[in-house]
Amino acid sequence: MTPAQNSRAKMEARRLAIRYGQKLAIRDINLTIPEHQVTALIGPSGCGKSTFLRSLNRMNELIPHTSHDGEVLLDGHSIHERGLDVVDLRRRVGMVFQRSNPFPKSIFENVAYGLRVGGMRDKQDIADRVERSLRNAALWDEVKDRLSESALGMSGGQQQRVCIARALAVEPEVLLMDEPASALDPIATAKIEELIHELKSRYTIAIVTHNMQQAARVSDVTAFFYMGELVEVGATEQIFTNPREKRTEDYVTGKFG
Repeated sequence: MTPAQNSRAKMEARRLAIRYGQKLAIRDINLTIPEHQVTALIGPSGCGKSTFLRSLNRMNELIPHTSHDGEVLLDGHSIHERGLDVVDLRRRVGMVFQRSNPFPKSIFENVAYGLRVGGMRDKQDIADRVERSLRNAALWDEVKDRLSESALGMSGGQQQRVCIARALAVEPEVLLMDEPASALDPIATAKIEELIHELKSRYTIAIVTHNMQQAARVSDVTAFFYMGELVEVGATEQIFTNPREKRTEDYVTGKFG
């Protein structure tokens, strides 16, 4: 039994296709994102895994001439239903990007940003939420005495964890991570991976990664994308040790990439 089978579906794609203008980026994707587990999306560059990730909180719609067929469900409800609040969807399904993108503000204000945009005004409530988010991002002890300093003065790994704290501050249910450690050194990467392990007890996580070893270390479920198709999905150990599809085996063993 795969993890996806013995865990509740938090999100689910059904017959999902995404087009950029006339170009079909992904087609006929059926994939369940199980609750409180880490789902890794792997595959060569341009295979559609980041497009799929962005479809989970409708970030693709920020790209002109994007269209979709099929549906994506969050807790059993379509994220494309008429009248749905997209801002609230992106609060519930947060995102951490490939390159850390802290704002030119203090560490504190970076984490508090989404809270203020969302209407939180009480200073103590904001301070408490900022501290909790930084603790959850395993960063509090490193920055608690310099919260007023610019986030741009931090190391790359710290900047990425500030961005994770910023995403966590608005209390999402799902955290999407697009190559979150690809620009980091091995020590910072290890910290991000440890953090992912700690976060999955509270959040559902989907992560795009090119790094096979990282996918094997951090994920419970792995989905292999190739040329816009979902080739295979299963428990991570099974995908890496006993894949059913020849294309999956060739990719995870390094025969192409």
